[in-house]
Amino acid sequence: MKNRSITVQGTPVGYTTRHDQDYISLTDMVKRFGDETVLYGWLRNRNTVEFLGIWEQINNPDFKPVEFERFKAQAGLNSFSLSPSKWVEATGAIGLYAKSGRGGGTYAHRDIAFEFGSWLSPEFKLYLIKEFQRLKDEEARATSLEWNFQRTLAKVNYRIHTDAIKEHLVPRQLTRTQTATLYASEADLLNVALFGMTAAQWREANPKDGGNMRDAATLEQLVVLSNMESINSVLIHQGIGAPERLGQLNAIAITQMRSLVGMGAVKRLGKANPP
Repeated sequence: MKNRSITVQGTPVGYTTRHDQDYISLTDMVKRFGDETVLYGWLRNRNTVEFLGIWEQINNPDFKPVEFERFKAQAGLNSFSLSPSKWVEATGAIGLYAKSGRGGGTYAHRDIAFEFGSWLSPEFKLYLIKEFQRLKDEEARATSLEWNFQRTLAKVNYRIHTDAIKEHLVPRQLTRTQTATLYASEADLLNVALFGMTAAQWREANPKDGGNMRDAATLEQLVVLSNMESINSVLIHQGIGAPERLGQLNAIAITQMRSLVGMGAVKRLGKANPP
């Protein structure tokens, strides 16, 4: 989890990612309006308890509805009080959580944080949503640039790869059709090493999908494909035959994919155009 921050009407508000979802600091949000007693006042409100319970029932299969009903029956009474930790421990909720240490405090899923923003101030809520969306748009653009860079790299290495084929594998007397067939054969060697099937087999298995198998590739696969194209060109220069290269490339693909997937830093991003 990486802590980041946005500024809403001059107030720094931290947010982080948990379970692949955005969580916003309620502790930071409340600083503009007082201390955390404001947050606890919101939590003891009956409408708040109902909202939290409904959100959990929609998003959390492990939520405990019996405990929720008990809280809802007590909400609004003078004797009723509720803290984030008490709510989470009793109901198994995931919409709220308490974070200790630097940047700690009470965090809530952005749906819940926006609802809390309405309690604090409709104006503050609107600025919070606007600033948060601006930040997410910037992150999306940055991610798109990263993907485009990897795709461009794949195209560059593809040219190096085809040049190596032309220099070392294509007999001078082959026709253009034969040459094209040989290029396709080398492309399918990489396809089989990485995807486990040829382009034709992929189209047969996915008749309703447009494009080709590389259009549907993940960013991880494109990174590995880029590496494999460079490695295959070196193997071609060394005069290694296709069957042996296929075995080596498959082993490399398995190792590199395991490393990238294990990192968790490279995300699946849409579709691409073929090289």
